[in-house]
Amino acid sequence: MNRISLDSRRTDMEAKFENAVNDILAIRENMTNVIVGKEEKITLLLIAFLCRGHVLINDVPGLGKTIMARSFARSLGGLFRRIQCTPDLLPSDLTGISIYNPESQKFVFRKGPVFSQILLIDEINRATPRTQSALLESMGENQVSIEGRTMEIPDPFFVIGTQNPVEFEGTFPLPEAQMDRFFLSFDIGYPEQHEELAIIEGQRLGHPIETLTQIMEIGRLAAHRDNVREIFVEHDLRDYIVRLTSATRKNDRVALGASPRGSLALFRASQALALINGRDYVIPDDIKQLVIPVLAHRIVLKANAGLKGYTADKILKELARDMNVPIEDREERSD
Repeated sequence: MNRISLDSRRTDMEAKFENAVNDILAIRENMTNVIVGKEEKITLLLIAFLCRGHVLINDVPGLGKTIMARSFARSLGGLFRRIQCTPDLLPSDLTGISIYNPESQKFVFRKGPVFSQILLIDEINRATPRTQSALLESMGENQVSIEGRTMEIPDPFFVIGTQNPVEFEGTFPLPEAQMDRFFLSFDIGYPEQHEELAIIEGQRLGHPIETLTQIMEIGRLAAHRDNVREIFVEHDLRDYIVRLTSATRKNDRVALGASPRGSLALFRASQALALINGRDYVIPDDIKQLVIPVLAHRIVLKANAGLKGYTADKILKELARDMNVPIEDREERSD
């Protein structure tokens, strides 16, 4: 390939990445009209979508978990469905059910809310384990097997699960297999005082979610998912990711470490964060910033670790702190 065609290809790629970054930042900015002071959390939500994953939002009631999901859906349009989980929710309430039609004398399948593009599963840990497990296939393979047949789910398919802490009455902890299906997980956290005041001021005359507008089609943002895979990750950084994940399996306070799916998720998430930050390459800080959101919900601590005050977040912080970090070679990368 001659120099002219190389330069042309480079220019096309730069334009493609620039368009991707502009679209992603536009969505984030639009959501900040509703979600005050949580730009970092919005970024995590976008990372999960760009990596073809799903997100689990944890925290106590009233901190905006559902509003964050709704603002994302309103910004993109697409087919949006919401399920409010309760202990009496059945798997068929999610996937759908066949109903007999007396006129045709045949059973007609009515699709459930899982056949959507953005699916909000509100308070997922209030559903029973049987109902929770009905989501495993759809989240992992974008399909549903019902009554002996397999049906595809529309693409993109993005699940936003919310849950309250397990110490609240009427909740069922998600099994490890279900937790591992979520690409990343994070807490909303209480707002600062000035942020809470801004929330009050912003809702004096009505909730801003009601006037939030769609700024692009969901397919346009989904198209940028391919750009994520083109972000360069040096071999030393890939090794760093594997060493971090492997360390969770060897820690004496951990009963179950992160699986290889966790390594791949951390790899993809770091690519997406680099893209959002306007880079076509990953740096160590991208990985360090995402270790807890990507891996914390994938590890199970030993019982005595919890009694001693250890949490998954604390252990991962220690592992990231003690792990040797690759040094960036900017001159080699520029070549």
